Amino acid sequence: MKLFKINRESPTATSFTVSETKEPHFLKTWHYHPELELVYILESSGTRFIGNSIAKFEAGELVLLGANLPHMWLNDTIYFDHNSSLKAKAIAVHFTEDFLGKDFFSVSEMTSIAKLLARAKRGVLFKNINPSIIKRLQNLRKLSPFERTVGMLLVLQELTMAQQELINSEGYLISQNSDSNNRFSIVYEYVFKNFRDPIKLSEVASLIPMNPSSFSRLFSRFHKKSFIRYLNEIRIGYACKMLVDQSNSISETCYSSGFNNLSNFNRQFKIITGKSPSEYAKNYTEATD
Repeated sequence: MKLFKINRESPTATSFTVSETKEPHFLKTWHYHPELELVYILESSGTRFIGNSIAKFEAGELVLLGANLPHMWLNDTIYFDHNSSLKAKAIAVHFTEDFLGKDFFSVSEMTSIAKLLARAKRGVLFKNINPSIIKRLQNLRKLSPFERTVGMLLVLQELTMAQQELINSEGYLISQNSDSNNRFSIVYEYVFKNFRDPIKLSEVASLIPMNPSSFSRLFSRFHKKSFIRYLNEIRIGYACKMLVDQSNSISETCYSSGFNNLSNFNRQFKIITGKSPSEYAKNYTEATD
């Protein structure tokens, strides 16, 4: 599937844009843009593609996407029927992380929003949304520029308290996952550079340094998952990119992403993505046919 960069800059030079879509179907293009995107589905259903995630969507879904995170909302087949009266409706807000200034979200009062924007790099799906958030989002376009800005901040603040689900595995945005202030930063760097090669737990533990069992317990406590699971997510995230971006066979993808056993690769791919490699590749191919 070819990936396109789309210009979402404001034509009126405002700091962010609020738009409402009402079309027979959503844009059928696998694309990305440097702006973050907050999108609420008013009407329609189909399959959403975000990074390495493929899932169904329907009316009432609210998602926050990070900068340059590839995505596409593909409507169900019936929406492309010439006789269909169905409509795809959504409200979308596009903004850069510094839309209020380079250091605006660095102050302590904005910590919760800054953390939300950081989580958006993997895509955030909001659950059990308070109706007040949706009402505020829908009213943004009716406000004056100043009130709209304040309203946007209130939307983001309320979303920090909403139930959230990360859409992508950690492996999809490999280059953006390292945090130099984190105790595990040297581990992340090592894994990102070497995940395609065999990695032993003892080798990684020695980087901190710790003995393997202590490192394993600390890693699991900090990440809420084992180191092996973390490593497999990195590898599967990379495998997803290979299946989408290149014409690689499943066997080539398996060995190029760090697995040395095809059956284990298929098993781990299914566990992490919910689909087999062939199903995953087929879904992306059919999406643009």
